[in-house]
Amino acid sequence: MEKGANQQPIIIKKKKGHGHGHHGGSWKVALADFMTALMAFFLLMWLLGSTSSEEQKAIAAHFKDPGSKYVVGEGGADLGLITQDKPLEQTESDDPNDETANDQEATKDLTEEELQKELERIETQQLEELKKQLETEINALDSVFQQIKDQILIDFTALGLRIQIVDKDQRPMFDVGSANLQQWSSNVLNALAPILDKVQNKISVTGHTDATPYGVGATYTNWELSADRANAARRALLEGSYPEGKVATVQGMGSAAPLVVDKPGEPINRRIAIIVLKKAVADALGSGAGIDSSQLMKSGDTFAKPPVQSQPAGPKILSPTEVDDAIDAANAQ
Repeated sequence: MEKGANQQPIIIKKKKGHGHGHHGGSWKVALADFMTALMAFFLLMWLLGSTSSEEQKAIAAHFKDPGSKYVVGEGGADLGLITQDKPLEQTESDDPNDETANDQEATKDLTEEELQKELERIETQQLEELKKQLETEINALDSVFQQIKDQILIDFTALGLRIQIVDKDQRPMFDVGSANLQQWSSNVLNALAPILDKVQNKISVTGHTDATPYGVGATYTNWELSADRANAARRALLEGSYPEGKVATVQGMGSAAPLVVDKPGEPINRRIAIIVLKKAVADALGSGAGIDSSQLMKSGDTFAKPPVQSQPAGPKILSPTEVDDAIDAANAQ
């Protein structure tokens, strides 16, 4: 059937739905805020789980009283957070695995002699742990020590933990006859610095040479060379962030103490010895010790005014009048 001439066409309009377009993108901002807060919460829980009970107390005390101060051991050693107005032996911890708290607990109610032995035991334990850390670092494949690990000797002596870096054929620590460090030895000393700084003990740095003498009439000898090399090693440690205040002594031994006694000319006798000193040894060396200036003045006064020594009594000389009086007294008797 044909459509009428005046019949209008039917037009169907379809509207495209916009879903929830009226909300815009605000839900994304809210979700991002929520995820950020959730991440911060889990990070906080992880940090709290990795801290000791004593550290948690210190954190809580900080927020309660931001002005409070807490300190760690000398030289940055981690001896556990302690308050400055509370003695170390009275610091308590509820964590049974807290070694610092256990050591503190063990030192309570001890005599002076027992306390000294206990402190020496703890110090020995710390030095043994330091030795293990050094050996682990030296044997690490990506360590700066890897290529020269056969030139590093570590042992215990009566003075403390000794680390020796020795010369080898074709691989000396210094330029021949001088105190200029080779680049590899400078890198090794730089890397040693933060490891040695993990304990509060002070160190001694000693330089050694072989027995090869300088020419006849030379004023610069192996004694001066060994001392200069020890000082160069000290400077390299300081460049590696080792605290200068923890260097107790720097000395040169020349060729007086060869490592291989029957072969004094061997390269291995040329070495730098770094000793992590026991506290008693450092104290005996006078490291950090001094004299109160007021006491020094008193001592000066004592020496300036020595006590008058009594002299033996001599014969008394009498005047003529005293002689006559003595004769009259004798006659009267």
